[in-house]
Amino acid sequence: MGVRFALVVACFAVASPGFSQDRIQVVTTTTDLRSLAEAVGGERVKATSLVPGNMDAEEYQPKPQDVLRLKNARMLVRVGLDYDLWADRLLAQADNREVGRGGAGYVDASFAIAVLELRGMSVGPGDGHAHGSGNPHYWLDPHNAGIVTGTILEGLARIDPANAATYEANRLAFLVRLRAKLTEWTATLAPLKAAPIVAYHNSWPYFARRFRLDLVGFIEIKPGVPPSPSHLAGIIQAMRARDVRIVVREPREPERDVAFVTNKTGASSVTLAASVGALPQAGDYLSLFDANVEALRSAAAVR
Repeated sequence: MGVRFALVVACFAVASPGFSQDRIQVVTTTTDLRSLAEAVGGERVKATSLVPGNMDAEEYQPKPQDVLRLKNARMLVRVGLDYDLWADRLLAQADNREVGRGGAGYVDASFAIAVLELRGMSVGPGDGHAHGSGNPHYWLDPHNAGIVTGTILEGLARIDPANAATYEANRLAFLVRLRAKLTEWTATLAPLKAAPIVAYHNSWPYFARRFRLDLVGFIEIKPGVPPSPSHLAGIIQAMRARDVRIVVREPREPERDVAFVTNKTGASSVTLAASVGALPQAGDYLSLFDANVEALRSAAAVR
């Protein structure tokens, strides 16, 4: 009887659209986009991110299994703005027209984002990976999640129109939670309004603009280029002149140079997560900001 029941359940699982194997396979380049895709798709999607949250997506080296993931996917969601250019090579290898450029399942999440730091595309020798198409860290402004989830909703509606109303309801429910959180985060960071801050990497302009922080410098000379002694001396001088009390670093970034400038200036080092999963407490998109806002609040409290 038990064996027959198990066989019936197994057959029903194959036939029933409600079982997990029938969920839409969504591949995202980053954990942040995976979290937002899950917020919109809910139980109808199974989202997988290619880049782990504790890795630099700009420097990611794709793996053979990534090609298979794209070959089996029905939707790809990417950051765009030259942040995940390596995905183009994967798309060519996967040869899945549905998720390739122009396909119904291709989603560039940067669409309709008001991009910061647009500049020329040329990169000279030793300049590192300058963001010629604009700063790509737009997900670190939580307001932009409304735009990104709208773009994801459009993509899901194209490939699964029968469930478009469900996806729209999921997105609206997420936005209600997001707006409440945004009010909370803004109030918590209000005492830091216009506070001068130095960061190791240029990940934070969108976050700083949203919460009215003042980014006065970066420890890297340019993205991907470690600081020289003269550059560190200039950062220390600027920090003393502006009374910078907080230096921001990501968990994967080197501590040595941050420790050097904080020791010289008496500033505090604060570790923030630039992506979901970069810190244990940043398990999804909303908790990413919960963790970062609390870290900054704690740092401000000991100033």
